Amino acid sequence: MGRITLDHVDLNLLVGLDALLEQRSVQGAATQLHLTQPAVSRILGRLRAATGDAILVRSGREMVPTARALALRDEVRDLVTRAQVVLAPSHRLDLAGLERTFTIRCHDALLTSVAPGVVGAVAAAAPGVRLRLLGERPSDDRDLSRGEVDIEVGGPPATDGSIVSRTVGTDEMVLVLRRGHPIDVARPSAEQIAEAPHVAVSRRGRGYGPVDDVLKSLNLERHVLATVPTVAAALAVVAGSEAVTVLPRRLSDPIGPRLRARPLPWRLPSEPAAVSWHRRHESDPAHTWLRELVASTLAARLGQNPQNPIGSPA
Repeated sequence: MGRITLDHVDLNLLVGLDALLEQRSVQGAATQLHLTQPAVSRILGRLRAATGDAILVRSGREMVPTARALALRDEVRDLVTRAQVVLAPSHRLDLAGLERTFTIRCHDALLTSVAPGVVGAVAAAAPGVRLRLLGERPSDDRDLSRGEVDIEVGGPPATDGSIVSRTVGTDEMVLVLRRGHPIDVARPSAEQIAEAPHVAVSRRGRGYGPVDDVLKSLNLERHVLATVPTVAAALAVVAGSEAVTVLPRRLSDPIGPRLRARPLPWRLPSEPAAVSWHRRHESDPAHTWLRELVASTLAARLGQNPQNPIGSPA
């Protein structure tokens, strides 16, 4: 076997392969790489010639990776990530002179807890940075992978190998109701909670959740009067009606003078709150600064310390 030299190695092919395996689409890879579709088609052709494998094959309307491509996926991603770290210029982050737009998508229950602190800190330290804060979509998507979102704040942690998630912590769920409500007592009972009409918060419109599981175990059932997509909408309904809702304690504050939070008669933690980002940003100083700011802001709100990232060394 002949000696392999750098003349035979094109790192752009690895970058292209990584994008193609992630997007499973020539057009998607082209968008991620900021290239034209014909350019990425040529990269795919060179990859097929170099590996002797089709890499992606059509299955109906979609493209799916071959067995060889799937076997290479993790190794290719690690190589690209390490190359980016090695080749990235070493420089000190100048926050005062940084000009950049970051897009943060945030779960509705976390938005009011994260936004004030993050926006204030960014304005003070990096006035040239612009933030786009988006709400979650009703269905799961791959905006982090596509580069359309820089940081996602929500839960649970991502399971995609290309996404790194840092679990920040959980909150305790409480009953929220208007002041003077018939069950506005120090500790409402499970029976009282089950008898009250409920407003459920779900961006997908789901009316069944962990509260129902607990009540079912007690041979009780609640009536969900309505489902709404945001915490703000739930609080507005509860403030002017006999309905109640169940929300995270710290993350639903401040709930306003017309409302009151009461403890549930059982322990019910919220879903883990996580901060997630794509691996391509691991060596980006500005992104690192912002995601650490987001995680520490959320941790302070929860009164907890961020845990080790999932998907990267502890």
